[in-house]
Amino acid sequence: MKGEAARVLALLDERGGTLAVAESLTGGLLAAELTSVPGASRTFRGSVTAYATDLKRDVLGVDGPLLAERGAVDAEVARQMAVGVRKALGADWGAATTGVAGPQPQDGQSVGTVFVAVAGPDSPGKVSALRLNGGRADIRKESVRSVLVLLLGELSGNGRAQDTEQNGEF
Repeated sequence: MKGEAARVLALLDERGGTLAVAESLTGGLLAAELTSVPGASRTFRGSVTAYATDLKRDVLGVDGPLLAERGAVDAEVARQMAVGVRKALGADWGAATTGVAGPQPQDGQSVGTVFVAVAGPDSPGKVSALRLNGGRADIRKESVRSVLVLLLGELSGNGRAQDTEQNGEF
């Protein structure tokens, strides 16, 4: 994962861009991965760990009726988190993670259901839907890797408007 984080930060640095992240199920792991790269402060603005649903609404600007209707584990919620953290922290790019790491299902979604999203200056947001296997730690780690890969694709111009399959499901 360190390789993906370093590449994301290098691409942002080359372009003079900045990044902010909004995390739910990853609980700060994405920010930790990014800040473990020397020189991250040149491009990484900060993060919001919005574990509670009301913080997604009140801090990140996720639509309240959407949260009430679909819950926090949803593709559109992830997209709005990425857009919202961009605005809240004044960054060029935003990235977000939301999902169910376990051990119990949440909001009608099974363990391993994850949505990662990125939003940039010329993008309304791109989301990948993931179905991850493994334990809680595995799901959280793969969520971080997946959002970094999605961000790399967008930064390098190779992003695709599609959902991503992981571990053969979804």
